[in-house]
Formats: sequence, structure tokens, C-alpha cells
Amino acid sequence: MNNIVTAQELKIKGMSALNKRAKKFSETFITIHGEKSFAVLTMEQYNYLRECELEAALKESEADLANGKFKVKSVDDHIKDLKNV
Repeated sequence: MNNIVTAQELKIKGMSALNKRAKKFSETFITIHGEKSFAVLTMEQYNYLRECELEAALKESEADLANGKFKVKSVDDHIKDLKNV
């Protein structure tokens, strides 16, 4: 068994098609007309990827602070800037 399930198989077998694969793989791909269209992740894998994204955002913010890439302004000025985007 591989980590690919067709949309047709998912339609027929429902969650059981995904549950079987989740026991072996951290992600399963759903194909439509032979093309990978969706990825279904285990919660463990999703949480890991989300943590990686948050860690990367923190590192980027720390680098911006270290390199002086920030502005100090009032809340009102910040809201004005947001409205002008």
C-alpha cells in the first residue's frame, strides 16, 4: 500500500481509506484524474509543520530587529498604514 488514495476510492470507502494509510504514513495524497490534488496530514505531522512555520517567523522577526528593519510608531499611525495598503 502506498500513501496515495484516489478521489473515487475516498468517495467509496470514506475515512477508512485514509485511516489505513495514516497508520503507515505521516501524509496521504488524494489524486484527482491521476494528479496529486490534496495532502492529508496526521495531526502529529501538521503540528510539527506548524511549529516549524512559527519558528521560522520568529527567526525572521529576530533578524529584522537585529538589522534595524522596524519602525516605532503609534497605534493610530499603524492603523492608518494598514488602511492604505
